[in-house]
Amino acid sequence: MTYCIYHIPGKKIGVTNDVKMRVEQVQGYSEDEYEILEMSDDIDYISKRELELQAQHGYRVDRQSYKDLLFSRSNNVNTKSMRLNITEQTTTFPCPLNKLKGQLYDNLGLTWDTPHGSFQLDAPTCEWIISNVKPSMYNDGRCYVYNKALHTSQVPAVVPIKLLDRFDLIREWANQRGLYEQGDTKTQYLKLIEEAGELGRAILKNDAPEVVDAIGDMVVVLTNLAHLEGYDIERCIDSAYNTIARRTGKMINGTFVKDE
Repeated sequence: MTYCIYHIPGKKIGVTNDVKMRVEQVQGYSEDEYEILEMSDDIDYISKRELELQAQHGYRVDRQSYKDLLFSRSNNVNTKSMRLNITEQTTTFPCPLNKLKGQLYDNLGLTWDTPHGSFQLDAPTCEWIISNVKPSMYNDGRCYVYNKALHTSQVPAVVPIKLLDRFDLIREWANQRGLYEQGDTKTQYLKLIEEAGELGRAILKNDAPEVVDAIGDMVVVLTNLAHLEGYDIERCIDSAYNTIARRTGKMINGTFVKDE
């Protein structure tokens, strides 16, 4: 993975592994409004160099380096009941090999970030891990995979943007445009209803691209509505999942009806 130190003159110096997304799409700058100062595959070097350049150019120096911020986000990911140990090289699972498959499938949907990419547990990812996992040399109750190997495998769950960063990017975008200062939950709720109507029309017309756009727009609105109410969308999702995870019931006429 290549990391870029970018400079927006008079504004800031930062690090990203996706300049187009981070600087242009999220922060709203055009190509002629920023410059790339340095690029490197070495996260340790790039993290240290960012702080040095911030000081040299007279900007506020970040209290936390890019690498430390990346790993603090990784370790704060909701890992449900399975607490992963994530390092730059490996992801370690807290169970022996003979219990790993059950642990993985019990944690479908789990996400985590590494310098080599972002991962989410689905069936193909689970099967790749099971086929490539190695037992820990120091603890029989642990096993691990190499992050780079998982990234370079053709597992569909590897995504170019970290899952949690999607919500961070939405909030940064909204904050820069004054939505959190001038908006309110009532207008966001009305916007949500409007987008739901767009989704309904797209479904009735069997318009797949519009379905994707409408669902994405609803997620953006819900993220902002949650923030305006003082919550992170991640917390809301976790709360809902923790409720439905224990729910039992059956399908009736195309709808899941929970047991009383």
